[in-house]
Amino acid sequence: MRLTISRALHDRLIALAAAEPGREVCGLLLGADATVADVVPAANVAADPARRFEIDPTALFAAIRAERAGGFAILGHYHSHPGGDARPSAEDTRLAIDDGRVWVIVAGGSFTAWRRQGDHFAKVAIERVEMSPNCD
Repeated sequence: MRLTISRALHDRLIALAAAEPGREVCGLLLGADATVADVVPAANVAADPARRFEIDPTALFAAIRAERAGGFAILGHYHSHPGGDARPSAEDTRLAIDDGRVWVIVAGGSFTAWRRQGDHFAKVAIERVEMSPNCD
């Protein structure tokens, strides 16, 4: 699998994480056929947002309803690791499910993409393109 994302959305993910360096930011990746068409920030409703993330269920359910109505698919989600690196943490590994979706982890001014496979994460290649891909 290769995840395709525009430079503008790539830069937006980096900026969202940089804007809140003391907490894990999170949100959804929407698109089609492994091409990210939009990044939707969501509130982190975790009890300790400096160390964990939990996507606001309201945002998640809104995306599910939009997908069912013919909108973009939920390709996965993103979250940041303040002060950490862009690899799945022990907490990510403990909490992740193997649902085929992508995990983008933002840290240190860059990000990586992963997919849960059984009991581990496999790295997903990222292709950055200049313009937002057409996901019709």
